[in-house]
Order: sequence, then structure tokens, then C-alpha cells
Amino acid sequence: MRLDKYLKVSRLIKRRTVAKEMVDAGRVKINGKVAKPGSEVKIGDLLEIGFGQRQVRAEILEIKETVRAEEAANLYKLIEGQPID
Repeated sequence: MRLDKYLKVSRLIKRRTVAKEMVDAGRVKINGKVAKPGSEVKIGDLLEIGFGQRQVRAEILEIKETVRAEEAANLYKLIEGQPID
């Protein structure tokens, strides 16, 4: 699955356009490497997302095309940082 879509489906970032802008700005890394919006993510990948002064690190546990809002947090495990509002 594309990185920008995964960020939206998992609700790590609320909108896909915002996810794409953040990735384009170099604020998202996959396994320590700066990513592109179309980068493919897979189970076990480590995401690092910079939200201004806040850094969130999460491991991908599951990939689904669609998921209900209350189940979105099951797609990843936070390693560092706070859940996104």
C-alpha cells in the first residue's frame, strides 16, 4: 500500500492530502529513510513522523484497504510519541 494512503487509513494523519504534503516536505521516514508519498509500506516497517516539535514512531502491524475509525489504532504500534488526536 502507498505510504500516503496508509497514513490516512490508519488515521496517523487525518487526510491523504495532508499526508502527501508532509511526506513531500521530508517529515516522514520509513525504516530511517526519507520516504515519498508513493513508497510502498509493509508489515514490520518503522514509520517516523515529525509533527513540528513532536516526533511519532510507529511500527506497522497490519495493512487494510479500509478500517473503521475505532479499529484504526490496531494497524500500528506506537513506539515513541503520543497518539494523534
